Amino acid sequence: MNFELNENQKLIQETAKRFAQEKIEPIASEIDKTGEFPHKIIKEMAELGLMGMIIPEEYGGAGLDFTSLAIAVEEISKASASVGVIMAVNNSLCAYPILTFGNEEQKRKYLPLLATGEAIGAFALTEPNVGSDPAHLESTIKDMGDYFLLNGTKRFITNGGEAKVFIVFATIEKEKEHKGICALIVERGFEGFSIGKHEDLMGLRSTANCELIFEDCKVPKENLLGNIGEGFKIAMHTLDVSRIDIGAQAVGIAQAAFEKALAYSKERKQFGKYLYEFEMIQEMLANMATKIQAARLLVYYAASLKDRGVSRFSKESSMAKYFASEVAIEATRLAVQIHGGYGYTKDYAVERYYRDAKCMEIYEGTSEIQKIVIARNLIS
Repeated sequence: MNFELNENQKLIQETAKRFAQEKIEPIASEIDKTGEFPHKIIKEMAELGLMGMIIPEEYGGAGLDFTSLAIAVEEISKASASVGVIMAVNNSLCAYPILTFGNEEQKRKYLPLLATGEAIGAFALTEPNVGSDPAHLESTIKDMGDYFLLNGTKRFITNGGEAKVFIVFATIEKEKEHKGICALIVERGFEGFSIGKHEDLMGLRSTANCELIFEDCKVPKENLLGNIGEGFKIAMHTLDVSRIDIGAQAVGIAQAAFEKALAYSKERKQFGKYLYEFEMIQEMLANMATKIQAARLLVYYAASLKDRGVSRFSKESSMAKYFASEVAIEATRLAVQIHGGYGYTKDYAVERYYRDAKCMEIYEGTSEIQKIVIARNLIS
């Protein structure tokens, strides 16, 4: 299989790389420190088409493939993992389910807003008591005839504090477990919907991650995404797609850590020699470079399956997400080690990369959940 990027993908890579270096990297440390959501950057990214990459042109998007999205997410995440995941969520976790499961009216109403950056999107599945077991959601939906009544709390919602369009999952028939879950498109400003606690995260600190509270929230019937009872299927399929992006984000973090470590090893001297001259440092760099490339190829392979219309790619997307997450942890750890005491300070970016990398093993399915998904696909 040929993994050489085509000319269009090379252009996307170069555009995203240049934007990341010129616009995002200079502010990455500051927004990590303050936790400020990068409104200006997101607006500029929307103007470049990055916020609606997989949205068809007829709905105001760029109409690109998922490999292109992965390439762009990697480049943006090299500069700031926070900005990378804001972009990924808008594309894969909000726009994609509307594009795939929404009706024409829903597509025409919401996709142009997401593509142009007029609205930021979010995906609300996790709850205070429900993380890795989404079949048993505690949030509820009640059919009131003319509308749905939504009650419950969502936790750790990326983009939540700034989003205007939310894909929210809740159960309408608890006794049916996963078959009783529905997906709703909820707008900021709906009666009964409020923003709760802002999460003070270890990493990914600029993502407006927060709690969502629904207290007799009225949701119009026309905002049901798909059919009654299809919510779990929508969530799982969407996560299969989004895990490719998280793999790409992890590769971006790892690549950034490697590049910083390599550069530092050529600048820093100990015992009269540059660090890169020591065989132990060479081994670290070789391991980092090899595993990062392997992770990147897993991400590209999973994205290529999606682009080719393969119906099932759960195993491959979970492999990409799992392996890339582990590589991000290892690469950032080694980058800090190569920097020594300086790597443990906020004066060097590798400290931020190390904190950001940890979340790769947790959100959108922990590494343990990814191994379960992979194993089940192997034995099915």
